Amino acid sequence: MRKMRLFSTLLCLLALAACGRVHGVLIPTGEQAPGTSRVDMLVATTRSDLGAPAGEMFTGERGEGVAFADIAVSLPPDSARQVGDVQFPQTLPADPMRDFVTLAADRLSKGAALARLNARLAHTPRRQVLVFVHGYNNRFEDAVYRFAQIVHDSGTDALPVLFTWPSRGRLLQYGYDHDSASFSRDALERALQALAGDPSVGEISILAHSMGNWVAIEALRQMAIRERGLPSKIANVMLAAPDVDFDVFRRQVAEIGPAASRFYVFVARDDAALAISRRVWGDKPRLGAIDPEASPYSELLEQDEIRWVDLTGVGSDDPLRHGTFASAPGVVRAIGARLAGGQSLGERAGVGQKIGQVATGAVGAVGAAAGAAVAAPFVLVDPESRESFGDNFERVGAGLGDALQSGVSVGK
Repeated sequence: MRKMRLFSTLLCLLALAACGRVHGVLIPTGEQAPGTSRVDMLVATTRSDLGAPAGEMFTGERGEGVAFADIAVSLPPDSARQVGDVQFPQTLPADPMRDFVTLAADRLSKGAALARLNARLAHTPRRQVLVFVHGYNNRFEDAVYRFAQIVHDSGTDALPVLFTWPSRGRLLQYGYDHDSASFSRDALERALQALAGDPSVGEISILAHSMGNWVAIEALRQMAIRERGLPSKIANVMLAAPDVDFDVFRRQVAEIGPAASRFYVFVARDDAALAISRRVWGDKPRLGAIDPEASPYSELLEQDEIRWVDLTGVGSDDPLRHGTFASAPGVVRAIGARLAGGQSLGERAGVGQKIGQVATGAVGAVGAAAGAAVAAPFVLVDPESRESFGDNFERVGAGLGDALQSGVSVGK
């Protein structure tokens, strides 16, 4: 019955997607309203800017190289929002008292981006950098606003760097997005190499969500092969709801070597998004949906010293269970408190701890950043999906029903 209710909810969300939303939200206002909060981030992207309308900056198409930007986002007063929420403007001009608002959006050369990075690091405790790699079905503005929310709600002092790859942000573009993720792994590797080689950078943490994990892990694998290991500055690699084949992940970890012990994986067996992905990929287990206490996963994770947090059954407002972290505001805030206290996220906390056991511990602190991240819009609830529905609506719905009615553990 729960599976049927979940499927019905998905169909309702699909219908609501037709309501649409405004574009052009990245047109800067230039002034911050009293009582609001501000997040400044640097951006590196493999997206193209050709044909991008005003206020969008970059499209979902692939660019010729890597482009850079400096973007500032205003968030409504804390009294007007819930931790984990992104209040996307419904009309323009946006209301800073209730909406996320773009304050500045500047294109930069590579040299200018590095100069701003170094200038800001001079005022950043322990010169920490947090790199975020978004998941499937994210437009450029989706990634920008979601990362602004992560940074603000976690309270981290780390310098935010967004790496955004060419996702079209449409329902039926899963294959294109996956290929675009592979297209972007070299660029992410170069960006991480530049950060690791910059004497102004003290520590790097990487947070990836869903398909963004494929980009991140592949970039780290390539780096480890090229450099015979990962740079010591890469202290934490946080894999939130990774949409990655488990067998492939094991091969990647083998190439990365002992440095894989810096990885934290956040799993949920009732993640409906990953259940669907498993069906797409020939019924092969996705890393983010394994049972980390079952054989052979428990032995393999322990062997590689990879920490995990199991969110199966944790309460969430997300019917897909792909954004469970967003329902734990206290955990979201924990990462900022730990970073401010100078505690390393790489300290050994023990493999295989449950979320209830680690809410205030080392693994829980890592989950803070990941928690906010996985609330990013999934394909089925994104209003942009309406552009791809047409005659495919019934076929898509039937496919979802098959996935949810299969033996995959959903809604336990």
